[in-house]
Amino acid sequence: MNAKHGTRPGFGTGWLAVSCFAAILVAAGSGGYAAAQTPSPASSAVVAAAPSSSAMGAYSPEAHSPAEEEEDHSHGLEAIHGGAMVPLEWMPPGTSASPLPSDRIFPPQQLTIRFNHKKHVKELEQTCKVCHAAAYESKRASDSLLPNPAKTCDNCHEADHSNLAKVTTTGEPTGACTFCHLGEKAGENGKVAKLVLPEPNLRMNHAAHVRRNINCAQCHGAIDQLELATREQLPRMAGCFQCHGKSGPAEGEARGACVNCHLTEPSGRMLTTFSTGELKPPAWLHGAGHTADWIERHKTVAGANSELCGSCHSNNFCTDCHDGKVRQRDVHPNDWISMHPQAARQDNPRCASCHQQASFCADCHRRVGVARDSASESRMAGRRFHPSPEVWTQAPRSPMHHSWEAERNINACASCHSERDCATCHATKGVRGGGGVNPHSPSFVGECRVALQRNPRPCLVCHAGDDFRLGACR
Repeated sequence: MNAKHGTRPGFGTGWLAVSCFAAILVAAGSGGYAAAQTPSPASSAVVAAAPSSSAMGAYSPEAHSPAEEEEDHSHGLEAIHGGAMVPLEWMPPGTSASPLPSDRIFPPQQLTIRFNHKKHVKELEQTCKVCHAAAYESKRASDSLLPNPAKTCDNCHEADHSNLAKVTTTGEPTGACTFCHLGEKAGENGKVAKLVLPEPNLRMNHAAHVRRNINCAQCHGAIDQLELATREQLPRMAGCFQCHGKSGPAEGEARGACVNCHLTEPSGRMLTTFSTGELKPPAWLHGAGHTADWIERHKTVAGANSELCGSCHSNNFCTDCHDGKVRQRDVHPNDWISMHPQAARQDNPRCASCHQQASFCADCHRRVGVARDSASESRMAGRRFHPSPEVWTQAPRSPMHHSWEAERNINACASCHSERDCATCHATKGVRGGGGVNPHSPSFVGECRVALQRNPRPCLVCHAGDDFRLGACR
């Protein structure tokens, strides 16, 4: 429902006299009505050929100059003409707690029209009900609440949408396809860009709210002050809780249970997974935001309001962790940062059961400046991951030499290094920039034939196919 603060009394008899002439003046667009039936295919390919865009502009009984027409025609493309920030007091209630509507509840839209609510409401004195009459009887969130172009828009705009497969215009600027529909070729071959308004993932009974004298602005903000209404004017749950968050007798019919508005599974639990992501409680809702410290905090929130947790989670979700089936997350002692290198070098399989070496380990080492590809500004003087070159890379070899480490736990090496790093030193000269340093033991020549026949790929990382050194192995 697009919003205005209530309805205007005494508007009945004067409407026919005012609205037809008034709506002709909606230079900032009456977009959306030609696509009101979306997502049905018929409504996205409905408009007949329109006059050229050079003839478009705001209608006036007196002729406008081309510059004035172009300027007026630029309205209705954003909330405030010129792209200014919408004041917080004009936004839906709860915006300060939730700056944007949830993508999980309100999937992203694709608006292909322009429309100026402020002109319709302020200048032309149209009420919300004139265009959004369906909202006053709607009981489902899936209902289309956009105006019917044939019954609403055509009353004042010079177009005929009675047959959406063959829309006709009179050639007047305010009835042209490009007056409302975006795109250089809007209306060409009877087609306009499709308006995409995905069905919201919640329950919403507009009629029940209307019966309680809840006006549009109480949920959608001061749309009468704005031009184009985008998904940013959709309600925020923090705003809903101004009525639905009360307790006791004050609650009335505005129940605060999650399933009162949110979709549920057959079991009665909330649906939390959607194509746009996973729905999680916001931080302002009883402190239940699933932030990084949630493992430590959840016991307090669950103890204070287990019913809130039970909206999404079953008892099994809790017992699977608390009866020992799932490893506790706080398995590491407080000084684990200083101790973990020893455990990692032991190739402890428990590390990989929770952590991904290539991401978790490498990302942390980059941040603290002990990775080979760390940013220069994060590296501390004297800090290094491996021992000094005298021990790590040069002869003689010892248990601290990198060759021993690679034989002991090659996975630890591969968590930071690629084959290219090894080949830089060990490949035959001329192959991948190799330095020709032989990594094999003297006895390897007696084993290489079996290794080459089993899997030649590791050999070809360092050797060219015609390398004479492979001759003894074939």
